[in-house]
Amino acid sequence: MTDLLGIMESWTPPTTSVRAEDGTLVEIPLADIVSGKPVPARPSVRLRATAEEAERRALSSWRPREHTALGDWVLRAAGGYTARANSVLAVGDPRVPLPQAIAVVRSYYASRRLPAWAQVVVGSEPEAGLVDAGWTTARPGEDDTVFALAPVAQAARGLRPLLPATPPRAQVEATLPDGWLAAEPLAAAAADAARAVLEGAGETGFVSLHDWSGTTLVAKGRVALTSGADPWAGVSDVWVHPDHRRQGLGLVVMDEMLTWAAERGVGTVFLQVRADNPEARALYAKLGFVDHHRYRYLAAPA
Repeated sequence: MTDLLGIMESWTPPTTSVRAEDGTLVEIPLADIVSGKPVPARPSVRLRATAEEAERRALSSWRPREHTALGDWVLRAAGGYTARANSVLAVGDPRVPLPQAIAVVRSYYASRRLPAWAQVVVGSEPEAGLVDAGWTTARPGEDDTVFALAPVAQAARGLRPLLPATPPRAQVEATLPDGWLAAEPLAAAAADAARAVLEGAGETGFVSLHDWSGTTLVAKGRVALTSGADPWAGVSDVWVHPDHRRQGLGLVVMDEMLTWAAERGVGTVFLQVRADNPEARALYAKLGFVDHHRYRYLAAPA
């Protein structure tokens, strides 16, 4: 006797079809099956990536208008649109003494009339150094952000049973659609900067769901590829109109983004979610997302 590990795609007597790990579709007579059992999906090998590598990948999917290297650190600015695009990514070694690095960071943001903020991985050496230098939490009362990863195929399989029985059709565009920013006051107030950041990745998909009239945006989301070989897909900006929540529209948007990633051969998807958002985290856990690391923002002392 032998066995086969794979995804069962059909069960139609007198046979079943199983997709093996090498992509081969194997047809097995039901009469030949002695036993079977469910096997959890293997965790993404990308979970072995360091927090620094994960953050560098994420950087390329959320590009600021301008960025400057300070050793391993990256100074980012984008007219104030989002903390991620307007803070120094303090991971790794700045390659200069910390007081000198801090002086460079302060000068960079002062010249752009932006507060000096740093994005740091919780528990990292840069975080400890900046805290010792007097930097404090930039957003008091706000919990850390969780960086979570999942295999695209596993997330898609977990999502399908949760979709509405007859999901509405979503539209996916490569450039920022008209009216897409109207749902976010911060983005609408800094439209040029927002457009530069949102369209800045190498390849991006903007998902839109409209009401029956085709004029009112009721749900949306953004998915973007990281740069380099073996890219990841980053999903963000999932939003559902308050009048259309509890209808599964956010799941429809997520499904479109995962399909978009799968069509491009991407194996790993990531997202960022606040640690104090238990409902969202519970849903993502159902889809196979696993917490990779946490980060927070620190502000320079006055």
